[in-house]
Amino acid sequence: MKRTVLVIAPHTDDGELGCGATISKLVRNGADVHYVAFSSCQDSLKEGEAPDCLIKEMNEATKVLGIPRENVRCLDFKVRHFEDHRQEILDSMLELGRQIKPDIVLSPSDHDIHQDHLTCANECLRAFKKGTILQYEVPWNNYTFDNQLFFCVEEEDVRKKVEAVKCYLSQEDRDYAKEDFLRGLLITHGVQIGHKFAEVFEIPRLIVKENEIL
Repeated sequence: MKRTVLVIAPHTDDGELGCGATISKLVRNGADVHYVAFSSCQDSLKEGEAPDCLIKEMNEATKVLGIPRENVRCLDFKVRHFEDHRQEILDSMLELGRQIKPDIVLSPSDHDIHQDHLTCANECLRAFKKGTILQYEVPWNNYTFDNQLFFCVEEEDVRKKVEAVKCYLSQEDRDYAKEDFLRGLLITHGVQIGHKFAEVFEIPRLIVKENEIL
């Protein structure tokens, strides 16, 4: 069965960092993947960088992961001010739900301490409560995280995740963007379940329909 998947990224690059290998495997397996970032983070750019810098990098990164260009969009919420626009963010998610009708939504964790990530996580729980929601790991923002779902991925997916993150040249000095860290985390979770690589998710909502199996 072809699944429709919506990736909620508070900021450009969050989806790639949190679940890039999973996205790659879902695309390879025929899923219809949509990627929506809620901010282009213009206020976080370094002096001299173009205002659309991160949008262009996001388009390149999602292309690496195999997401069709028409399935990628970036909304215009102000970075670090999502809490002031909770209703507008919820309304945007409800509209995405009507347009895309996702079977699965990938979002940040509601244990994430970044204010924008947490707002997206909470509003996602409201907007998509009638469907499956899987929350991805962002270790540098999580004081706690329950490894409830291990999504096994392959070397090809790991490579694509690394390549996608490398598309964000404006963020290349971040420790969490380094290949050693990205691979190390995937290997660590793989070791936990006896597989070479895995990404982990929390499961606030899992819906299994009558024509599906676990």
